[in-house]
Amino acid sequence: MLRVVIAEDSVLLREGLTRLLTDRGLEVVAGVGDGEALLAVVAELAAGDGLPDVVVADVRMPPTHTDEGVRACVELRKRFPALGVLVLSQHVEQQYAAELLASSTRGVGYLLKDRVAEVREFVDAVRRVAEGGTALDPDVVQQLFSRSRRGDVLAGMTPREREVLALMAEGRTNAAIAKQLVVSDGAVEKHVSNIFAKLGLSQSPEDHRRVLAVLTYVNS
Repeated sequence: MLRVVIAEDSVLLREGLTRLLTDRGLEVVAGVGDGEALLAVVAELAAGDGLPDVVVADVRMPPTHTDEGVRACVELRKRFPALGVLVLSQHVEQQYAAELLASSTRGVGYLLKDRVAEVREFVDAVRRVAEGGTALDPDVVQQLFSRSRRGDVLAGMTPREREVLALMAEGRTNAAIAKQLVVSDGAVEKHVSNIFAKLGLSQSPEDHRRVLAVLTYVNS
């Protein structure tokens, strides 16, 4: 059973998320309302019952309601690299998304709160992040993609390759990308291979090229 910590200052939303996740077989081991409490409870769990699998946190929390939630998540990633973090935001905030993804996209998610209403997709995203995958809201990907066009890292890619890379950044598998674009799995594999080649990502046992491609995409 995946173990989850929820950080949300709205008691109503925090309780709603707890009920939603527990009803679908996840264990919510703690719920807190600010960034400092989040740091403290994860440290306490890590020293006692064990590090939770994933934190679900609001970007904005007390006392200033600016970036306390995402700052806490960035700090947690430094302390506990194996911890998955999924942040929720009312709006797309490129700076926070880029900061969260700066070190690694493994076990990281950034979703708009509207996605919580799409229960199955939200729970799938929590599970994916807990298991080391990526879950980026399509709107976040679109804005990061628009931002990346100002650079020349992706200039050599075809529109289809950029589309495939954007879906990779959402955390989708090749099969899911093929279904989304209504193409064959083989076509997606060819596009992914071309993306790796154009980004200069040669195959290596030490590196995960898919993660490196997404990092290049975000940081560009």
